[in-house]
Amino acid sequence: MPWWRGAVVYQVYIRSFCDGNGDGQGDFAGLIGKLDYIADLGADAIWLSPIHPSPNRDWGYDVSDYDDVHPDYGTLADFDALLKAAHARGLKILTDEVLCHTSDEHAWFADSRRKGAKSDWYVWADPKSDGTAPNNWLSAFGGPAWSYQPERRQHYHHKFLRQQPKLNWHNPDAKAAALAVLHFWLARGVDGFRLDVANAYLHDDALADNEAVPLAERTAAVWADAANLQHHFHDSNLPENLACLDEIRRTVEHHANRFVFGEFSEGFERSGAYAAPDEGLHSGYTFFMLRACGLSPKFIKDNFAALARHPRHWPCVSFCNHDIVRTVSRFGGGMDGDPALAKLMLALLLSIKGTVLIYQGEELGLPEVDLRRDQLKDPVGDLYYPLFKGRDGCRTPMPWDARAQNMGFSSGTPWLPLGPSHKALAVSEQEQDSRSVLHFAKRFIAVRKRSAALRSGELEFIDAPEPILAFRRTHGAESVLCVFNMSRDAVTLRDNFISGVAPAAWGHGEVTTKGSELTLGPLSSWFAHL
Repeated sequence: MPWWRGAVVYQVYIRSFCDGNGDGQGDFAGLIGKLDYIADLGADAIWLSPIHPSPNRDWGYDVSDYDDVHPDYGTLADFDALLKAAHARGLKILTDEVLCHTSDEHAWFADSRRKGAKSDWYVWADPKSDGTAPNNWLSAFGGPAWSYQPERRQHYHHKFLRQQPKLNWHNPDAKAAALAVLHFWLARGVDGFRLDVANAYLHDDALADNEAVPLAERTAAVWADAANLQHHFHDSNLPENLACLDEIRRTVEHHANRFVFGEFSEGFERSGAYAAPDEGLHSGYTFFMLRACGLSPKFIKDNFAALARHPRHWPCVSFCNHDIVRTVSRFGGGMDGDPALAKLMLALLLSIKGTVLIYQGEELGLPEVDLRRDQLKDPVGDLYYPLFKGRDGCRTPMPWDARAQNMGFSSGTPWLPLGPSHKALAVSEQEQDSRSVLHFAKRFIAVRKRSAALRSGELEFIDAPEPILAFRRTHGAESVLCVFNMSRDAVTLRDNFISGVAPAAWGHGEVTTKGSELTLGPLSSWFAHL
């Protein structure tokens, strides 16, 4: 079985993880110093946020050179040292590759703008006669998804910021150059990739307008962003996108024992998000659970109902990442943290089927940080403040030592402020408390590694009244019953399947059993061997 199937992947947002040279930015040296922490947690692999040179308009997701590393993080030699140190600890390294677009400061775009040899490597189109954009496509970061460039007397397409021009994957040379990026880093020793916006490699060459979302279908989530007011059927999410995903996977498989998974923020079924591992990428995650915020069994059941339509797909499962409000705050834990809720969500995440993606600090139960407008760095926060403050609140530095300067993240001024409520949740405090979220995470990951059913078994839901979520995971002769109380009130489940099972020792909260009755305290979990 491939190593990634059921693995635990720990996401490091490197700029906020640990600063090794005191300049306020996380770096390779700082990460090397914390590899033992990640290995001790029980992770199998590390997913690094983008490491390449970038003008940081979108903090690394606007790449200006695919063949080097950002000087804030170190040198190529430093990266090689990180690879060697991680591999020595049994940890694999996955890099975040942004191949749908580049920075407008990339040499490829400069050549394309001048109509050089790479003239058609980006998506260019003539303006309308009145000078406006070629069509109605909207940028995810606000306004038209086109910017005028007087040097060519044309507009170029950008799905995000105007400083992120879209690569033209219809051009075979541009596509080959993007695939060569993967070969370069695989040859250097990385173990695979997370692909940014993997739903958006292709666009409609005819540049047809996107259709409007009908007024009757416009929910609060649709109105939350102007780009949501249209169906993105032509600027991205084409069914033909699957062919690009398949070619990427086959490129990666030229190198043995590697893993590639994608981010699918929209158009899940249209764009190949649920493809089988031999038809698209090895795996992928959607924003279905990442956008969920109501604490109930529904978001889990609805996600797996979608997955059930694609039985050969192997999912990545995630509740949080660098783009999303932190799990504890999103599900009702506020800005101060809620250890019981954090444990519930970790137990659930580590029990469902898929390759698990844990975002740095999730194992500590960190809540979102509320930042002032003058502290924001994210262009999305600048766009929608104060209704939405962007993504900086989940990107603040890791709290390592409650007693140290800047909680041990850096001896210099951190690039983003640390969260005041994070001090009590720092690694130094939780390591000393066997009842902490951190110790719970370690224990549960260890259980998952020992259990073939939890790691790679099938998932079957069991009928149970809300707010109870119940399912079994089965692999071969091993079957594990998983039950969660997704509420802040005690609940009792009465069912014959509870009688005679062998309770497991890795649940949490106040739980009692009596015959066919199972009483779960608030935000608790219970497990048994069947």
